Amino acid sequence: MAQKSDPNSKLIAENRRARFDYFIESDLEAGIVLTGSEVKSLRQGGANIGESYASVEGGELWLINGYIAPYLQAKTWGHEERRRRKLLVSKKELSRLWNATAREGMTIVPIAMYFNDRGVVKLKIGVAKGKKLSDKRETEAKRDWGREKARLLKQGA
Repeated sequence: MAQKSDPNSKLIAENRRARFDYFIESDLEAGIVLTGSEVKSLRQGGANIGESYASVEGGELWLINGYIAPYLQAKTWGHEERRRRKLLVSKKELSRLWNATAREGMTIVPIAMYFNDRGVVKLKIGVAKGKKLSDKRETEAKRDWGREKARLLKQGA
């Protein structure tokens, strides 16, 4: 029997470039502090996290340069499109993220923004290490070979 997909869970934005530019070591789910007009805009699907990153500053985790489109019906009480948004994680996870960025030279990259099954906005973030150009070429070569192999198997069958 096919499982029903939850009407509340929905992918809002995905950073597809993150896996190409970084080695994702680990990932975790974080909550995000939003205003009402931001949530309504996200329900319409207006977001971009492709150029954003997360940073630990002052004992708090922040999403920097994340874009949420303006909600046109909220004229007076709208929101700033690229404001810094606070991310909600536990103290243990926050200290682990701070150690990874400050001591090990890692980067915190947003991977996906979505509504979970309860209809709450969540951000999947990953602790990542940047790839060099040769690593990117190697990843691309593996992907191309996988496509070529699938094409050859399809022709042979």
